[in-house]
Amino acid sequence: MESGRVVYGASLAGAGFDLIKFIKQPQTITRFLSWVFSIVVFASITAEGYVNTSDEQQVMCVFNRNDGVCHYGVGIGVITFLACVAFLMADAYLPLMSNAQERKYVVMTDLVFSGSWTFLWFVCFCLMSDQWSKTLDIHGIPTDGVHAVITFSFFSVASWGALTYFALVRFRQGVEDVMQNHNEPPSDHTSPYPSSTYTPPTYPSFQNTRPDITQQPPFVPNPDPVGQSNYQPPTY
Repeated sequence: MESGRVVYGASLAGAGFDLIKFIKQPQTITRFLSWVFSIVVFASITAEGYVNTSDEQQVMCVFNRNDGVCHYGVGIGVITFLACVAFLMADAYLPLMSNAQERKYVVMTDLVFSGSWTFLWFVCFCLMSDQWSKTLDIHGIPTDGVHAVITFSFFSVASWGALTYFALVRFRQGVEDVMQNHNEPPSDHTSPYPSSTYTPPTYPSFQNTRPDITQQPPFVPNPDPVGQSNYQPPTY
């Protein structure tokens, strides 16, 4: 493959890791923001998402006393935190991969995960907003933490939607590049013949070099020696 080809978002030859270029990539910035948003969500729920009830001395979730909502928010936040770290490392290692098939698997994993997490964050935002709207007794509940959880859940939907778009663009570019290089004819330096129309070599014709049998005189037998007048038979 050619050294200048860009397959799945990076040069296939592998020009090395450029830290400045990596940091300035929109995908890297968006993934870092998603990482920060996940920290805010699960840290806010862990620190201010549970309160003690007045009549029952037990800890309850602030979202309509539904512990499942808090568990869901903490779970998706922690998984997002770990996934962002893993994908940041994969993005940094991607330019060093010289195998297009390995890059395809990484980009496809990013695309599927980003699309799934966009949906899961949307569910988290809708669930928390709905349960908070149904919470009647908000006395003693730190509303700032609740608002932060709902707000950054919405931000996570937008950030993961953008990551899904970036992964889709990178996947399409990779597929188009592979198909284009698969269908194009070999270049001049790899072909045994020039790129122009090949003309087979001509060889001299031998059709006129053979003797023409039909033009030879007919066979004339030797005359009978008996018919000659001066012929004398041998004496014994």
